[in-house]
Amino acid sequence: MNKTVIKYGLILAALVNIGGVLTFSQLFSNTAINDADPIVMSNFGLVMIMVWGLAYFAAAMTKGNIRLLVSVFAIEKLVYVGAWVYWLSTHNLFSLYETDLFAGIFYTIYGLNDLLFMVFFIKVAMYKGTSV
Repeated sequence: MNKTVIKYGLILAALVNIGGVLTFSQLFSNTAINDADPIVMSNFGLVMIMVWGLAYFAAAMTKGNIRLLVSVFAIEKLVYVGAWVYWLSTHNLFSLYETDLFAGIFYTIYGLNDLLFMVFFIKVAMYKGTSV
């Protein structure tokens, strides 16, 4: 892993968070995501996911060592993966697909996405280059 991969990985994480929320919530007009998990995925929660995306973008533009910062990102992703696993264990994903296709897709992929980016953030935190 090198600095370029790290920079563009952080930018990708930002775009996925921001674009994913806007796409699957249909610009906040689709309430099926909110209804399926009114605590984690309320409109406030979705906005905060976008704020995390802005933090990833800011980290991508930062010169210097960001190992501790991406460690926080990894912990944040761990929390969302845990919330996703809990949600899957207590809800019926197929019923959500019957309610709304976008919400079904969102709940199918958001935890996997967060797991992949969590691994990326851990790898960045462990990067041994001169600066991250």
